[in-house]
Amino acid sequence: MAVLTDAVWAIDLGSNSLKALRLTAVSGVVEVIGFDNIRHSKLLNGTGVGAAEREELIALTLRKFVERNEVDMDEIVVSVPSQNSFARFVNLPPVEPKRIPEIVNFEAVQQIPFDINEVQWDWQLMTEEDDPQKKVGIFAIKNEVVDSALEHFDREDLQVGYVQMAPMALYNYLLYDRPDLVSSDERATVVLNIGAEDTDLVVCTQSVVWQRCILIGGNSFTKAVADAFKLNFEKAEKLKRTAPVSKYARQIFQAMRPVFTELASEVQRSLGFYTGSNPNTKITKVVAMGGGTKLRGLLKYLQQTLQVPVQRPDAFKGLAMGPGVSAAKFHENVADFGVVYGLGLQGLGLARIESNLLPRSIARSMAWASKAKYFIVAACMLLVASLLCLARVGFDTVSYGKASQTRQRISGVISDVKQVNDRLNDLQRAGSAADEKIAKQRELFDHREVVPQLYETILSALPNAQNYPAQKELYEAFAGGDVEAVLDVPRKQRRQLFVTNTSIFYSEDLATAQFSTTAMARKNARVGSAAGEYDEYEYEMMAMMEEEMMMGRGGPSSRFALSTMMPGAAQAEEAKKGFVVTIAGYSPYENVGELLEPVGVDDKPDEWGLVTRLMNLDRIVDGNSPFQLYERTDPNHFKLEKGPVDLEAEMPSGIGTWEVKAAGFGQTGENVLVDPMTKEPISKVPVLDRDGNQMYDSRNEPLYEVNDHWFVLHIKFVWTDAPESPDQGQSPAMGRMSTMRRAPMGDG
Repeated sequence: MAVLTDAVWAIDLGSNSLKALRLTAVSGVVEVIGFDNIRHSKLLNGTGVGAAEREELIALTLRKFVERNEVDMDEIVVSVPSQNSFARFVNLPPVEPKRIPEIVNFEAVQQIPFDINEVQWDWQLMTEEDDPQKKVGIFAIKNEVVDSALEHFDREDLQVGYVQMAPMALYNYLLYDRPDLVSSDERATVVLNIGAEDTDLVVCTQSVVWQRCILIGGNSFTKAVADAFKLNFEKAEKLKRTAPVSKYARQIFQAMRPVFTELASEVQRSLGFYTGSNPNTKITKVVAMGGGTKLRGLLKYLQQTLQVPVQRPDAFKGLAMGPGVSAAKFHENVADFGVVYGLGLQGLGLARIESNLLPRSIARSMAWASKAKYFIVAACMLLVASLLCLARVGFDTVSYGKASQTRQRISGVISDVKQVNDRLNDLQRAGSAADEKIAKQRELFDHREVVPQLYETILSALPNAQNYPAQKELYEAFAGGDVEAVLDVPRKQRRQLFVTNTSIFYSEDLATAQFSTTAMARKNARVGSAAGEYDEYEYEMMAMMEEEMMMGRGGPSSRFALSTMMPGAAQAEEAKKGFVVTIAGYSPYENVGELLEPVGVDDKPDEWGLVTRLMNLDRIVDGNSPFQLYERTDPNHFKLEKGPVDLEAEMPSGIGTWEVKAAGFGQTGENVLVDPMTKEPISKVPVLDRDGNQMYDSRNEPLYEVNDHWFVLHIKFVWTDAPESPDQGQSPAMGRMSTMRRAPMGDG
């Protein structure tokens, strides 16, 4: 497998020109940092050009390339023509991985149609190593073809590192640059590289490549023109290139027509042979490369004959232009660079097929030559290291004799350090008792975040923009204090719950814990201060007395456990620890039951009420909630009270604010409860006629308009993460927390 290098030169030495491409890989992106396209000073197949002159023309072109480009430090990859080459893909029988080379050698002798000693050959595993079906590609080319190609570079002192067949380079190009065209083995793309002497036809699928060399190229068209017009090869070539603008264009194309037909027939015959051998593979596209594609009308004629789309690329999708490279000039020669593109990918280690047909003797000499400098450097380093070690031994011997007094001082310091360490250990042991006391004091702060977390959980279950998105604007207006926007929604249609007070107590045994009795504290609102204010002081005193009782101030054995409120209670099952919660408040919604506990909405989260959400805490709280509703169906552990806001009835404290309404005809002023924000009446008020008089029904009963409704919810929560009690059923952290809060919580 090729090793990634900084840069590589890929060279394709053809009959008409030398094509070269310098590539590098930068952060996974292949960049063009240099290219060249040098035409031979004279056509190699021109009239009167002999073998010696042909060699001289190639040498001049190579020399010109070396003078124009820096090639000394880069890896060089070259191509050899497909004539006298061989590529075959065979399936191996199931064998152990270590026996694959042996089987491949046997297959090579059987498959290669030349004497195995007269060819350079290589092989490559085309499937994954753990794939039970092993497929290998065997590639070979005659020795004289490789030797002839390398001889040109040897004369210019250019060291070649890789030799690859042109068809395999084209396959590597297509697989890297256009993977969309070779995504399966059932759909094949044909690369048709029309060169000067011949045409390489390469059928490409995802895992297999099939090649054929057609002995028709650009020079075949030139010879047809030369024969028709009785011209030498050079003049015929010039006439062919200028045919589209020549006044003899029709005669020129008429002379080349037989070559058009012959080339199309050979391509069609080759593809027919391939599809006959591979009936499950369909030819989908032809990608035309090479200088012959510049001949006007050729690609259109091939497409009409083959009935397959023929495309000539005008750019490479997988290449980026490096700094200082002329993109415009590069794109003028894109069709000529297919082979060198594939060669460059192999030099960078990015090619699918990495077989190397470089003669083994040359490869071995290159490997040893590249390692020789490392051997010399290693030997020099070993010699220097030996001398340094010897000098160090002598220096240390002298230094050791001079440092006797220093060693004595060091021994004294070490002795002092041992004494200090012993003293430190004594102090650490003495401090362990203090650490235990500190740890016990810090236990008092454990779990202090649980009650705020329970408050947040209850708040998240109240109506809000997330739970009732249909009234999102109402909740935002309420939060922002926008009274006008709140009033835009009729009061009895506002899905809001206002929590006026809550109480939360910790209990070691929820089964025996009792609910708070201070929620229902307001009655007969007309009795109070001059402004109609209820005596909240009495309410606070009553709540504090209940808190003292619930917290177990009456005896040491029940100081922190609500279970002691029922002495002698049977412990039929393991006690569950948790919280006893009372939530009181009111709502303007006409059917407060829909906001608290609607019926038949278990599978409709958008219609859940407060109780429904508290029953499904794991679904509304991110992750697993540490709280679970306890015994929802047992009235001893769950209780919901509700009723209209009525000044003449018992209801929770803290609802609304007082306001004295102006007296009507024959009436005195009335105390009513109003919304603190909107000043709308929220308590039950008399229905008056136009003159302000009380209205009555048919039974002579006074008529009232019911506005808001109050509610009191008694529930219990199991604390699933409750710690083990240290002794006497106590929970140190929770027993020292304030478990009663009566500040209004607002709405969701």
